Amino acid sequence: MKITSVNVRKVEKEDSNLRAFVNITIDDALAVKDLRIIDGNNGLFVAMPSRKNKDGEYRDIVHPINQEVRDMMEEEIIKAYNEAE
Repeated sequence: MKITSVNVRKVEKEDSNLRAFVNITIDDALAVKDLRIIDGNNGLFVAMPSRKNKDGEYRDIVHPINQEVRDMMEEEIIKAYNEAE
């Protein structure tokens, strides 16, 4: 699996730890939209697209199945964020 495209839209909101929205394409075949880059207590991290349930809880719509894939995705996405204007 390879991320073949990363599109970063930086967000500048005062009093918000949201830094960007990101769309990625995997293997030129699958698009995942609305990932978010969050500035957390331990630095930047990637939050997966999620939906609010009836009980008010948020659940990921798309997510990596294992840590190796999560790390690879996060590395590519954070790299693209740092290179974006």
